Amino acid sequence: QVQLVESGGGLVQAGGSLRLSCAASGRAFGTYTMGWFRRAPGKEREFVAAINWSTTTYYVDSVKGRFTISRDNARNTVYLQMNSLKPEDTAVYYCAAKIKPDVRSATEYNYWGQGTQVTVSS
Repeated sequence: QVQLVESGGGLVQAGGSLRLSCAASGRAFGTYTMGWFRRAPGKEREFVAAINWSTTTYYVDSVKGRFTISRDNARNTVYLQMNSLKPEDTAVYYCAAKIKPDVRSATEYNYWGQGTQVTVSS
């Protein structure tokens, strides 16, 4: 069992930056693929980025070059550094974990956090 707790959300102006953190409890954190997803108001949940045990990463096109996912296995934490934020990045951001190493697949995530709100003002 893995429990995930996100933090770091908030209100920021367009062009600003935020760093989200996701702290995981449970064993073998380093073996999990960790992902970030988001749900904007009135929209379905969207995959944002993922990182696997070998630190292979993958991003949705809309955040490439602006967002960076990383992990610190010693701290059981995954991060999402978000730069050059846009109003369309406004959403609740969720951290998720899965066993399979395929970072390109947005499916089969078994564990989810409660989410953290990110609001980007224009």
